[in-house]
Amino acid sequence: MNERNNHPEIICERISTGIDGATESDDILISIRALDMVEQIRKINNVPENYFLRMGVQGGGCSGFNYSLGFDTEFDEEDDREFFVRNQRIVIDRRSLFYLMGVTLDFVDESYGRGFVFSNPNNQHTCGCKE
Repeated sequence: MNERNNHPEIICERISTGIDGATESDDILISIRALDMVEQIRKINNVPENYFLRMGVQGGGCSGFNYSLGFDTEFDEEDDREFFVRNQRIVIDRRSLFYLMGVTLDFVDESYGRGFVFSNPNNQHTCGCKE
């Protein structure tokens, strides 16, 4: 189902986290633009079908973590959760799932830059790098 987030120009697919007590506002949103770009990257780089898209967070950065996105084949039955959006298999480890709640993944192609962007409405800027 296509959903719109807080930015009316961004059409997104919604991933329900399945976490007890989570509401619809905790769902992870992935824009159609981001999904289209993932498909293009797969084709251009001949990424084998057994690779899935892994989303996550890693320690570091001024807010305590950095978002990660990439193709992977290693699936941990106990730690990973899998989701299917359009024709993409998306895997998120359980720890990262909590940090990704409410996040929107988009792809931008603007004069100032091009790439995947994670937007987290719950993230408070705690340093001077973004004001």
